[in-house]
Amino acid sequence: MRLLIAEDDKALGLFLRRGLESNGDHVHIVLDGAQAVEAFQSQLPDLTILDLNLPVMDGETALKEIRRIDASLPILILTGRQQVDTRVRCLDSGADDLMVKPFSLIELQARCRALMRRKSNAQLVLRAGDLELSRLDHSVHRCGKTVSLTNKEFALLEHLMLNRGHCTSRVELLQTVWNSESSQTTNIVDVYINYLRRKLEDMPPDGLIRTIRGHGYMIPYESKLCSDRLSPSTPLPSCDSGFISTDFDT
Repeated sequence: MRLLIAEDDKALGLFLRRGLESNGDHVHIVLDGAQAVEAFQSQLPDLTILDLNLPVMDGETALKEIRRIDASLPILILTGRQQVDTRVRCLDSGADDLMVKPFSLIELQARCRALMRRKSNAQLVLRAGDLELSRLDHSVHRCGKTVSLTNKEFALLEHLMLNRGHCTSRVELLQTVWNSESSQTTNIVDVYINYLRRKLEDMPPDGLIRTIRGHGYMIPYESKLCSDRLSPSTPLPSCDSGFISTDFDT
């Protein structure tokens, strides 16, 4: 899952990131309410965890602004405020759940899973051909057999499946899966694509994960899965090719 956390306590933010990323979730942290609204609008995360005591824009105001952008994506308030009226205001303003600090990480993880289950239109299970990925329990199956992936491999496959039919550049994958700057010279994306292909027994040219030469990677829509590899004459999907730093074509 793609999680947005708005928390100005850097130590607590790091604790939350480590705890949630240990389950394979992708976590983006912002330090103030204005950044939270901006990040929410640009990313539309699967779930947002919002502190109330935020600088620039307080959490209650950020909550209202976020709800103007989207009324359905789950929001969990994480706060040290004990007052009942504060909790009531947050719930009335669109929060789906609220936890008071100090809190249990295990309980927080369980509440996040519960919020995702309640969201009726959430993409909790992603499918491509005979491949199935569960975003809730972080499991992957192909032809009914369990495929064991590391957290980064899972996050990479999840991103490709969420963007089926669209070419995803190495720049975007570096930024979203590895939280790395696009200027960083590395072929780690290509290396992990090869890891995925081996574990999924998904060898080119006609596998699920397709290489779009000079552009990036994609998993085609269902109707294209059994087609031949894209030929040079086939129009390529629109894709930012800003960073292509690899010694081999995968």
